[in-house]
Order: sequence, then structure tokens, then C-alpha cells
Amino acid sequence: MNRTGQVPFGKRDRLIAELTEQIRSGRLARGEQLPGENQIAEKYQVSRGTVRSALSELQRQELIATRSGVGSFVTFDGVTLDQTVGWATALADSGFDISTELLGIELTTDAELTERFGLEEFIAIRRLRRDRAVGPVSVETSLIPAVGELRELPEKGLLEGSITATLLSAGLVAGAGDQRIGTHALSARMAALLERPEGELFLQAVRTNVTADGQLVEQVTSLLDPNRFQFHLTFGRP
Repeated sequence: MNRTGQVPFGKRDRLIAELTEQIRSGRLARGEQLPGENQIAEKYQVSRGTVRSALSELQRQELIATRSGVGSFVTFDGVTLDQTVGWATALADSGFDISTELLGIELTTDAELTERFGLEEFIAIRRLRRDRAVGPVSVETSLIPAVGELRELPEKGLLEGSITATLLSAGLVAGAGDQRIGTHALSARMAALLERPEGELFLQAVRTNVTADGQLVEQVTSLLDPNRFQFHLTFGRP
């Protein structure tokens, strides 16, 4: 009889919970290889079938990656970042100790955006993201329309230190958008900011947000440490 009235916690679930806790706490670090199936089975007194099932679930959750014939390795941590709230907020909400350094706000031009949206000038907002445990992990440049009260941002600064709040205050709300992802060799200036060698490849994500009627809200170009970020796209039905 189950006196507590609770559903028994099976061996597989206990193993998943234990390994998940070790990964999320950092005791099993990113890139670290997990012990072999036999070792895990012996340590936790479970069958190899239970181990394989548990590892399969951890892989589904993107906590580990399994290489055929080699073993299972811890990925970053499987946390999904919600880009709609911005990188810094998403990282902070995911439990990382992230600081944001405002590098500058200035008036600028961009020929591609001018051709696409018919705007002559833009406000460029540049920010550096730093994980206090490992150093700089990304740098981003946001371009927003230099219209109305937004044109005064270089002098007045962001509302509440937030681009999102500033755009909302100006009546700009994203209703659609697109994103391009590739790689980019760091220039000397970017390498110095990110404390990396010049020419090192970083992920480059260019996201353009527009209003429901197609007006520019913001274009964000982010350079992201490929050892700290990955993009996972899903399609169709699960």
C-alpha cells in the first residue's frame, strides 16, 4: 500500500531527475562526457535499458547530445531562450548571471534598410552582454527608426534602460518579422569587445521586426558565442 497516496517515482524518473539536477547545477559541465551505460547502471542500480531510456529523454530535452560509438556529452543546458523579450532578459530568466553594458546610442544610416522601408536615418543602440562567470558572450546592434521622440534617444537615453519599453512608448509594436542566421568572422573592433582573437567565427543573427502593416520596428544584429548559443528550429507536428 502507498501510504502517502502519491504515485511512486520510478527508477527511470529518478535517474532522469538526478542527471538533470547535476547538469543544471553545473556538476556535470557543458562538454563533459557522461559515464558509460554500464557505469551509470551500476552506480544507480538500474538496468541498461533504463539508462538508455533516461538518456534518450535527456537528449530529447537537449540536455545532452549522444555521439554514436563515442558516448553522451552535456550540451549547454537545454534552456530555450525567448528572443521576443531580448537576449539579456531571456538569459537572466533562464538563471544565468548576465550583465548588459550600453556601448552607445547614436544617429546613423543604413542603405539596405532605407531601400526596404524608405527611412533616411536610424538610431543605433549597441550593447555588450557579459556572463559574469565566463566573460563576454554577445554583442548586438539595434537599429530603430529615427522618427518622432525616438530621434532624441542619443541625448535622453532609453526609457527604463529598455529598448522594448522605449519602442512601446513610441507606439511601435512588432507584429511580424524575419531572421537570418549565419557565421561572421570577428573584426578587430568586435574581437576586442568580446575578448577573442580577431577573425574568430561567431554566430550572427539578424532579426527584423515590423508592425502589422509592415513598418520597421527594429532590426537587431547579434554576434553570439557559438560555444554558448545554438539555434534549434522545429517544424510540423511533434
